[in-house]
Amino acid sequence: MKLDAYKPLKAHVSLFLDDELRRFKEGSILFNRSNYEDVEAMIELLEASHLALEGENILHEAKAFSTGILRKRVSSLDGRLFKRTVHALELPLHWRVQWFDIKWQISLYEQREDKQSNLLELAKLNLNTVQATHQRDLREISRWWRDLGLMEHVDFTRNRLVESFLCALGLSQETRLSSLEELECFILVIDDVYDLYGSLEELECFTSAITRLSTMPPNLFLSSLFSLFSLTGKSDASRWDSEQIQQLPECMKVCFQALDDVIHEIAYDIGKDEDWHRVLPHLAKAWDNMGYTPSLEEYLSNAWTSSSGPLIMSHASFSVGHMNLEDVADLLERNKDLIYNVSMIIRLCNDLGTSTAERDRGDAPSSVVCYRREANVPEDVARKHIKELINQAWKSINAHCFGNFETPFVRTFIDATVNAARVAHMLYQLGDGFGVQDGDIRRQILSAVIHPVALN
Repeated sequence: MKLDAYKPLKAHVSLFLDDELRRFKEGSILFNRSNYEDVEAMIELLEASHLALEGENILHEAKAFSTGILRKRVSSLDGRLFKRTVHALELPLHWRVQWFDIKWQISLYEQREDKQSNLLELAKLNLNTVQATHQRDLREISRWWRDLGLMEHVDFTRNRLVESFLCALGLSQETRLSSLEELECFILVIDDVYDLYGSLEELECFTSAITRLSTMPPNLFLSSLFSLFSLTGKSDASRWDSEQIQQLPECMKVCFQALDDVIHEIAYDIGKDEDWHRVLPHLAKAWDNMGYTPSLEEYLSNAWTSSSGPLIMSHASFSVGHMNLEDVADLLERNKDLIYNVSMIIRLCNDLGTSTAERDRGDAPSSVVCYRREANVPEDVARKHIKELINQAWKSINAHCFGNFETPFVRTFIDATVNAARVAHMLYQLGDGFGVQDGDIRRQILSAVIHPVALN
């Protein structure tokens, strides 16, 4: 059974699909070895196994069975079948951002003897047209980032505008969520303020000021709009938390001012006229958790709060459509398990990709280091355990992927949220996608945003 047939059926005919999968089996434990030679079937079985829900043990067996066979067979394959096998073993389709995989799919289809040339040409034209739109969007966000002038004052931070744009693009390709593009740029800056620059006392002050923003009544937000620090750091008659901000170094004042400006800008774009000031406290509240630093023993239970997941999803919930605040709050509440598991994947993928470099720098322990110390196991065992946690999180996420959605806005929100987990896999699959600019992330940027596909 092909994956594209399995996926839409899964939500409705699980019992039938279990029977379909059992035909691969021989007895009650081992899968039928007669399928050993059918590499196409093993690829489809491996892909389908990643759609498993909690308790679907047959799909767990299918994953182990198909993975073992494909790893044994891959060295003897060539051509199109070899490419498909390597691709599936690296990362399943369900865990990939579809837009970032389109060029690979086109290339694969081009090698088929039964390809339809007109369909192939239309696919290439569509890709190039959409990519041209993305290039225009990138020029706009680049102009906004330059005009903001923030990087002139914070030379200690990573300037990863294009990488941040790629992440926002990965969340939603059909609907441009421009607020997420601005958001992604800021996440790295604020992250570096906490990790690289601020002292403990300064960071407590910085966090307190952000917390103050999230609890301020709307009328104070309105008045504060006209009484903020300028990017030169000069203070006027600001009414809120002026003493706290004045204690900070100049560059942290600039960061706080720019962050506040952008939150106001995003809130206004989302809420437009009369409702924008009601959105402000909710967006500011989302930034409140960015400075949280869990203790070692709390890591696995609290690490998701310090990932960017809850922040991104809070912003996304306001950006997907014309929903009032009560509906947005209900949407977030009903999907808190989804947000939790996506956030956990972001954190764990980050840890797998950056833990070695962070350990060498003497940074705070990652989940890999935590588990090594707690279980007294070597690093490869710890990394395997973290990957299993990611697998378990995906099973919970899958439950949200195959349901019925009462409005298109809910579907868009679910898609963007799940895509955040897929973006994390893309970023950290081969290392630190933000820390190392010349690595795989550069190839991904060139492919997805810069280089069009050649037409016949």
